[in-house]
Amino acid sequence: MATIRIKRVYEPPAAGDGTRVLVDRLWPRGLSRPLAQVDAWIKDIAPSDQLRRSFGHDPANWPDFRNRYLAELAGNPALAELHSMLRPGGTVTLLFAARDIARNNAVVLREALYALDVA
Repeated sequence: MATIRIKRVYEPPAAGDGTRVLVDRLWPRGLSRPLAQVDAWIKDIAPSDQLRRSFGHDPANWPDFRNRYLAELAGNPALAELHSMLRPGGTVTLLFAARDIARNNAVVLREALYALDVA
């Protein structure tokens, strides 16, 4: 099974990051592409604009956001694209721009990817 890490895209790249995948719909503000060192950018894996706006990064909205995002991912072909990047013994780091490291789309995405490997 692959290791799936999550990390803010603004943090410096590290040797242990493995394949670095940006999972946000929009490119992070103020960050150049060379500095980000992103290996892949899967825009379509991000939550819908409607879901992202309804969440508003309000911790009170987290349970609803999580459930609705998991439902979106269930029918999203981009999830299979990302899952195909996972290699046994390899590492994939999901990059996100949100300030909240505990409640963001990458946290839910990692959960969905691990669920695919268990199923």
